[in-house]
Amino acid sequence: MSRKIPLATIGYESAPQARVIDELKAAGVEVLIDVRAVAASRRAGFSKGLLSSSLEDAGIDYVHLRDLGTPKEGRMAARRGKTAEMREIFEAHMAEPAAQLQLAQAIEIAKGRKAALLCYEADHRGCHRSIVCEHMMAAADFAVENLYPTTL
Repeated sequence: MSRKIPLATIGYESAPQARVIDELKAAGVEVLIDVRAVAASRRAGFSKGLLSSSLEDAGIDYVHLRDLGTPKEGRMAARRGKTAEMREIFEAHMAEPAAQLQLAQAIEIAKGRKAALLCYEADHRGCHRSIVCEHMMAAADFAVENLYPTTL
């Protein structure tokens, strides 16, 4: 019987950076895979440079896989609450060679160390990271745990 490979997801929408990092550490995450197309944020502590540095201080590696992010039109659909439209746009994007290459990278990273996929939305069901997980699970025996950091 094969052992499932642990894979986490996390959204930072409703939590400060310290709480997100605490949640990652509590879950045993060794590497955070940022799956945002644009690794910038108006939320304090979640732009690429500061997030990467803070994770490093906490003993968690950081990898940004931009091509696993939602294209602008998909993000716009998600903001309007049109999850099905976002999914359609993102699935088309995932067929692109650059996205396929970075999906393969994410799978290899997550096979070797406990990884978590990061994006903005608190609820994974309305976020493209759930679709990335579906693609990863089709390629390897991952068991997904959705983390929900909350405000302190």
